[in-house]
Amino acid sequence: MSDFLMLDVHQLSTINHQPYTFNLQPPTLSVFNQSRKNVIMLVFASMFVIIILQLANLQIFSSKYKIMADDQGKFRKVIYPDRGIVYDRKHRPILQNMTIYDLMILPNKLKGIDTVAMCRILGIDSAQFAKKVVDVIVKNGRSRPSVFDALLTDEKMAMLNEAMYKFAPGFYLQERPVRSYPVDAGGNILGYLSEVDSNFLKKNITEGYQIGDYAGKTGLERTYEKVLMGQRGIEYWKRDNKNRLTERLEKGKFDTAAVAGNNMHLALDIELQALGEKLMANKLGAIVAVDPKTGGILAMISSPTFEPKLLTGATRKKHIAELLLNPALPLYNRTVSATYSPGSTFKTLQALVGLHEGVIKTSFRVACSGAFFGCGNGKPKCLDRGVFDLRGAITVSDNTYFATVMQKVINNPKYPSIDSSLSAWDKYMYAFGLGHKLGVDVPFEKSGYIPTPAFYNKIYGARHWNYCTFTSVSIGQGEVNVTPIQVANEMAFIANKGWYRIPHMVDSIEGGDKFNMLSKYQDQHNTTDIPDSVFEAVHDGMQNVVDRGTGIAAKVPGINICGKTGTVENYIHQVKQPNHAFFCGFAPRENPRIAIMCVVENSGRFGGTYAAPIVGLMIEKYLKDSITDKTRLERVEQLSKLNLIPPRIYKAIRTQDSMRHVRDSAYLVAKGYIKTIRDTMGLDDEDEQEALDKLKKDKESAKKEGQKKDSNRVPPKATIEGVLPDDRRRTEAKDTVKN
Repeated sequence: MSDFLMLDVHQLSTINHQPYTFNLQPPTLSVFNQSRKNVIMLVFASMFVIIILQLANLQIFSSKYKIMADDQGKFRKVIYPDRGIVYDRKHRPILQNMTIYDLMILPNKLKGIDTVAMCRILGIDSAQFAKKVVDVIVKNGRSRPSVFDALLTDEKMAMLNEAMYKFAPGFYLQERPVRSYPVDAGGNILGYLSEVDSNFLKKNITEGYQIGDYAGKTGLERTYEKVLMGQRGIEYWKRDNKNRLTERLEKGKFDTAAVAGNNMHLALDIELQALGEKLMANKLGAIVAVDPKTGGILAMISSPTFEPKLLTGATRKKHIAELLLNPALPLYNRTVSATYSPGSTFKTLQALVGLHEGVIKTSFRVACSGAFFGCGNGKPKCLDRGVFDLRGAITVSDNTYFATVMQKVINNPKYPSIDSSLSAWDKYMYAFGLGHKLGVDVPFEKSGYIPTPAFYNKIYGARHWNYCTFTSVSIGQGEVNVTPIQVANEMAFIANKGWYRIPHMVDSIEGGDKFNMLSKYQDQHNTTDIPDSVFEAVHDGMQNVVDRGTGIAAKVPGINICGKTGTVENYIHQVKQPNHAFFCGFAPRENPRIAIMCVVENSGRFGGTYAAPIVGLMIEKYLKDSITDKTRLERVEQLSKLNLIPPRIYKAIRTQDSMRHVRDSAYLVAKGYIKTIRDTMGLDDEDEQEALDKLKKDKESAKKEGQKKDSNRVPPKATIEGVLPDDRRRTEAKDTVKN
């Protein structure tokens, strides 16, 4: 090999004609070592620079690992404040707080958790556990804490406290103040709390709510959420190597204290409220009582109601599902959301308008031979034959008299057209507080309805209608609709001889009205210039109603009560139902302290039969502070035990409970019930789903049971009669019975 190389070199030197010597000696060892040393030093220097830069990144520029380290060594605990306490007018607490616990989850820390033990404690299987984990991740992400099981029962809490070390840090317990109710009354008024959902967060994006927070969803809890909620606090705790909390970080240096919500004082008399709920037991309807001088609501009963404690604590979901599926709609607040034709209670307003417009005087007399013949059809009917002046017509509730009065108002020659005369009449009704929302501080108030020229022009065409088109309106039937709160306010207006303050629940807020929520309730609304003499004439007739007329059952010894009965025809899907019974009034006449109304739905009797005695007992309780007479106390018990629930409700309940209906159409019908509540009280998606899930389980269970009994039998179709309060009674009144 060396000879071959030497030959090639020799040949190359010959070609160049120059001698050439090729040196194959390797470089010296010192030069080679020096080069390798430089490379090694460069590598180490580079690594050192990289390490320094990474350390700087981790310690100075990046917070990722700092957060991870802090998270392993400390725990951020949210402290939820106590909500404000609510007191009634006599400083009795009616809405307080108690502590319960939520089980919280951190999905990104579930590795190594004993899920089998957790499932056993919670009473769920692994599939349900996995679904709940997925749900909270979708709802709130992997790294944020979410409620896994809300409002734990005492049994679950006992088991979790013993085994919580098995579930840390993926799970922890969060204290939660929830409501307690010293008096079992006022469910529809006070409302309830539930966890905020995505829709709530979107609507209240600037309020600082987070998933896991609770907020008021109905009643006063909703209206005064800002006042009652308080401010969350934060505590930082140290953890040990087993994720147990040991002590406060830096002795609480970084903590922020929770601030309790503000307490509120109501106009409500909780004892009067409880009496009203007792009197309305086993009935559909409403009672509203107002202090006419202040506008403060003394009692607000929607029947059927529910125990407020049912919608708090660990069993809330179960109970709300049952209430949602009840055809009698106990969650529906009839006092502000239901609308009724007012019936003959409307005649007091017709009297005010007729006198003030000058179309009649108090001495104006009308003869009734059994019906009103001013439109040629003998309607409306009246049962009191005779000749009546204004006071007498109010006393006996004569239909012919007030049909004549309104005919004179609508055909008043001082107005150039019937459109303008009806518009003038409308203005009176609006001034009395009808046809629009009053602005009460109980949510979901409806406006009612007062017919306008535009309404009749749309239905019949311009100039194709006249007074005879809507004769029934003169006696509070037909197209006119009112809410119970409007009727109570109307009585306050008459009691005050021409003014009212907007009805409201809350009188004062401890710490002041920071959100300016109460100022509008201080304003006095003087909406007409009707003189006192006109009101005195109407008061005379209303006192006679109670002293010797259709409302004598409301009489209370020693108290001068002014009142008016009403018997109201109503229809559902054009099918006539039993009459509603109305009574409204105020007392005492000389210095009114209470204005009140009562409606008993579908009682089938006169307003003086049931509604009047209920109002009389409520007035006695409020003005005398108690009912002591033995006979009167027996009357309380008789009325409370009297069952006036209309047959259609029992039919709906039986059908819903029957196996055939559940297998057939209960799901859709119950969704109809739920829709009514959703539209009127802001139902949560979660609560709606809870009710539908319950119904679905009932359906599947009943189906299996039915298949066992007779797998070949095909159940007949079952039809549920409508019970929804939004079904209007927009129809001409038929012959009206005595009021």
